[in-house]
Amino acid sequence: MTGRAWLFNALITVALWGVWGAFSGLSPQHGFPETLVYCVWALTMVPPALVVLAQSGWRLDRSPRAIAYGLAVGLLGAGGQMLLFYAVARGPAYLIFPIISLSPVVTIAMSFLLMGERTGRLGALGIVLALLALPTFDFAPGAAGTSAAWLLPAVLVMLCWGVQAYFMKAANHVMAAESIFVYMTIAALALAPVAWAMTDTARPINWGLDGPGLAAAIQMLNAIGALTLVFAFRYGKAIIVAPLANAGAPLVTALISLAVLHVMPGPLKAFGIVLALTASLLLAIEPDSADPDTEPEPATA
Repeated sequence: MTGRAWLFNALITVALWGVWGAFSGLSPQHGFPETLVYCVWALTMVPPALVVLAQSGWRLDRSPRAIAYGLAVGLLGAGGQMLLFYAVARGPAYLIFPIISLSPVVTIAMSFLLMGERTGRLGALGIVLALLALPTFDFAPGAAGTSAAWLLPAVLVMLCWGVQAYFMKAANHVMAAESIFVYMTIAALALAPVAWAMTDTARPINWGLDGPGLAAAIQMLNAIGALTLVFAFRYGKAIIVAPLANAGAPLVTALISLAVLHVMPGPLKAFGIVLALTASLLLAIEPDSADPDTEPEPATA
């Protein structure tokens, strides 16, 4: 699988995460808390992990280095989600999510410095536009409150997810993409008890079909999108894939919200949609990345 495979997988991720983003709020609205949504998401990672593991002949990379890379990717992603629960319980989402959305800055910086990734003028312009667009999707005016207890967790989430994307690319140099996703699944399941313990059981919980059942249907989109993202990093440059996925998915979410949910974006979000669309087009037409198998191994421990 070569050529534009990175773009094919990245666009699948954008589509799946865009739909997921548009409907992910339904589960909490139906009385199923976010912490339990995490537990359901961890379980939805299992079926695609088993499918790709079977396709690889049930071969799981078990070298110490592969295990370290795989668990680093998984724990950074799942750990960032745990920190996000902490942050949103203490601060305004309209400030937290724009900070988190800048995680591609971390990925781009690490990929540039540690892997020597470069891009052409179109790609560079696309990256800049994507980074400018990202904060606009989650920004909404309001009162910030007096406490900043949310700020450090929000910055840590940004760092976790930015570093995770870098390691997702770096891991593809030393192990199979299928194994990376299996380790991501293991890490997600390992932290599920933490999410369960964080659940406020004093409040009523909807255990009906529109509780965990609806959550499973929605979170399966997230899980499959995570799998295709691993393959996008396998075949493409992190410096291109990260901003494309992070700008493209909110763009799809915004368009679905407009067309299906009849949510009209404000002027700032409308401007962000234009920026994200332009960035996505520029990143998509950027000339093909070199085959990662021919690239030097990243200078990481």
